[in-house]
Amino acid sequence: MQLAYFPGCSAKGSSLDYELSTQAVMAALGITLKEIADWNCCGSTPAHAVSSLLSSALCARNLDLAARAGADLLATPCPSCLSNLKATSKRLEDASFRQKVNALLDAPCAETLPKTTSVMQAMAELVSLDELAQKAKLSLKGLKLVAYYGCLMSRPAELMQFEDPENPMLMERMLTALGAEMLDFPLKTACCGAAFGIPQRPLTAKNSGRILELAANLGADAIVTCCPLCQMNLDLRQAQAEKAMGRRFALPAPYYTQILGLALGLSPEDLGLAKLVVPMDGLLAKLTPKQAPLASEAPSSEVSE
Repeated sequence: MQLAYFPGCSAKGSSLDYELSTQAVMAALGITLKEIADWNCCGSTPAHAVSSLLSSALCARNLDLAARAGADLLATPCPSCLSNLKATSKRLEDASFRQKVNALLDAPCAETLPKTTSVMQAMAELVSLDELAQKAKLSLKGLKLVAYYGCLMSRPAELMQFEDPENPMLMERMLTALGAEMLDFPLKTACCGAAFGIPQRPLTAKNSGRILELAANLGADAIVTCCPLCQMNLDLRQAQAEKAMGRRFALPAPYYTQILGLALGLSPEDLGLAKLVVPMDGLLAKLTPKQAPLASEAPSSEVSE
């Protein structure tokens, strides 16, 4: 199976471990990610705040490159990239806006653009929970985890089309299929502070701090993430959150791909675990060889209600 792929800027720098683990896990599941040639930054938050037209042109160029490469579906691991690509696709349906964007491009954008999705959703559509469990080499049984999606992956609901915007359950279903105990986590879609970690550090420290505090109070072994910016605030800046909340957490914040990769028997090196600031030594010590087929019964959305 082959999937057109937009890694996004973070994948080549601050979230290199997300990129490594995404590539490794997808390969282990028999899925090839074909990176679109000559892609550019989607504009992220800063560009869109300065000029929605110019930033949309950045996304339009990526969508056009994917379309001209023959892609019907374009996947990205980053919720911010996905949000920007989806928003641009929607806005390009307006002829007058498309004309303005085309004026900024070297050539007019392709009329038919590929659908965009998250790597997580693409993975779930291509590999069933039973198949995922069958491929596991290690069991996550004994691990208590919370899934943290952040505020962008599922919002706005009509644009992102990612399950229940307040209570998505995809990570829970995947990790439960591999044996983990997924704890109910009411702050799973709360904002961590996002890019305000630069201009408003106290705000981000407090937002991230309350997320980490709840996960720690629940007894989680880790808070599992899917967004490069969220992961940075919860891991790299965890010391700032600890200072804001007046307590120590020492709570790992790995990407869901890193946890999946461990269950699939991939090495810490392949998954970029050394890049995590808060180490996962305690979690790694709990992993055990899979003794029997793992149950793939997924929790329903009512579990957390």
